[in-house]
Amino acid sequence: MRFQTLDTIDVAGKTVLVRADLNVPVADGQVSDTTRIDRLIPTLKEIAAKGAKVVVLSHFGRPKNGPDEKNSLRQVVSSVEKALGAPVAFAADCVGETASNAIAALPAGGVLILENTRFHAGEEKNDPELAKAIAALGDVYVNDAFSAAHRAHASTEGVAHLLPSAAGRLMQAELEALGKALAAPERPVAAVVGGAKISSKLELLLNMVAKVDMLVLGGGMANTFLFAKGVSVGKSLCEVDMADQARAIMDKAAASGCELLLPVDGMMTKEFKAGAAHRLADVTDIAADEMMLDVGPKTVEFLSLKLQGAKTLVWNGPMGAFEIQPFDSGTNAVAGLVAALTQQGRLLSVAGGGDTVAALEHAGVADKFSYVSTAGGAFLEWLEGKTLPGVAALEKHA
Repeated sequence: MRFQTLDTIDVAGKTVLVRADLNVPVADGQVSDTTRIDRLIPTLKEIAAKGAKVVVLSHFGRPKNGPDEKNSLRQVVSSVEKALGAPVAFAADCVGETASNAIAALPAGGVLILENTRFHAGEEKNDPELAKAIAALGDVYVNDAFSAAHRAHASTEGVAHLLPSAAGRLMQAELEALGKALAAPERPVAAVVGGAKISSKLELLLNMVAKVDMLVLGGGMANTFLFAKGVSVGKSLCEVDMADQARAIMDKAAASGCELLLPVDGMMTKEFKAGAAHRLADVTDIAADEMMLDVGPKTVEFLSLKLQGAKTLVWNGPMGAFEIQPFDSGTNAVAGLVAALTQQGRLLSVAGGGDTVAALEHAGVADKFSYVSTAGGAFLEWLEGKTLPGVAALEKHA
């Protein structure tokens, strides 16, 4: 480990600032998805059990002009209390007298959530003065927000340089999983990359073909690669202006010894809606008024044979329009295969980013992969080979 963890840093009797990601979906004042909260709880419990005061920092939403009720973290307190099984205090600011008084009143082992860090303009600017004001509240800094680690903000990066710092259990799990998948993987390594457009994943694809042995392409972006190879894709989602970039990726894959796998058949339809009339056909047989919305059974069979030999797999993005039936079958089938190989102990599988979690949950296999990251942008930037400021700060001060 190039960073400290809760195993290597002393928190007993101290005030510990925990940077969490409580930017969770809220509808009608209620948290509608508690996944990020649930994953934070082990870190909070462990620090509290060691007799420390646990002070939670987080952003929420995108407030424009200072504090407002819509973006207040007050509305997540009850959900954190429920998940923690213990009272959680709240302070109406993340710095200054309001915060310091709330911390002074907090008993050892208690948990306090401070108000939205983005209510201060200096947060997103990584203002050194705001970082100092936050750091003045505690003795130790623990970052458990991998999903915000790609942002160099005051509470994600600045504070880490001012206090003894460590990764929380969720951050640690993310970094260990990604390290096993890409930094020092067991080979052969496969990557499944889907989604609508290659323009949004160009850097990811260029980095992947240099690191993996096999790259499976699905979703709308596969159509752009097929088009670049001279295949007529009809009305399918296709970035015609990205054909040159697609060919460059294919050339780099060939030069790197990475096998690039495209669909060989698919579900063709004339309209994008659930239950639409469709037919199975080879990718060379897409009519001018049709679109391919999912990979077909020949592709699933072909991929199942290819993936049997993989030891490590990274997954980002669906194979088709998984949100509408029957165009979810390809994603479901390939995800089921990966899950089965993982459960048999034959494959280390790490997934995350964008629609990926939703697609795997829809397929009923999210809990059968080795690790599924709830991080979106940070997961993608890691796959792109970028340095994440929040992680680099922990490594620098290990």
